Amino acid sequence: MSHPTRIALLHTGAVVIPMAAEYVKRELPDVTPINYLDDRIVADLGDPETARSVPGRVGELARAAVDAGADAILLTCSSISELAADTAEKVGVPILRIDEAMADEAVATGDRIAVLATLATTCGPTTRLIEERAKRAGRTPAITSVVVDGAFEAVSSGDRPTHDRLVAAAIERAAANADVVVLAQASMASAAKAAEVDVPVLTSLESGVRRMRSLVESLPARA
Repeated sequence: MSHPTRIALLHTGAVVIPMAAEYVKRELPDVTPINYLDDRIVADLGDPETARSVPGRVGELARAAVDAGADAILLTCSSISELAADTAEKVGVPILRIDEAMADEAVATGDRIAVLATLATTCGPTTRLIEERAKRAGRTPAITSVVVDGAFEAVSSGDRPTHDRLVAAAIERAAANADVVVLAQASMASAAKAAEVDVPVLTSLESGVRRMRSLVESLPARA
């Protein structure tokens, strides 16, 4: 008797869990998802003392996921995406960054890429990921990044409308000098529809889950 494939989603914010669940249900209906959350990681990354603990904590979550039968892991937070390769090597299952597919699409879309984030800890990893994927593609885009002040505080307090308004305004400003706008955090996706721009606005959840579907389809069948 074969068992359903299991994927684990590692989160740093509870707000992303229902958003990711919607895409997983649609794109991977036969997969059993397991959610893991450490909602102090983002705050701790801002402090050098506590930031040192983050790789180990992500590793512990990944090991717990493997112990629970996960065949693959999706990191839904760009702030920890650079830990994917090392963690995968340690736990022995593939780990996918939620924003990898988005970065590839951005590189293929234009030479002027604007990265928007609501957290400073996300700008660096997202920009470096785009640079990495651009190098693989033989491209050298100009990348700018902006942190949208006040948006993270708004969504953390439950004020999604204010978050979306602030992010949408930032999208419209950035689009004036960009070929494509990248929203660095999965939690920003709801703001994309509110912006009126003539350039693509890319979000990570949908494309990231679709890439996870491709990864799952390539896995050997479970016994």
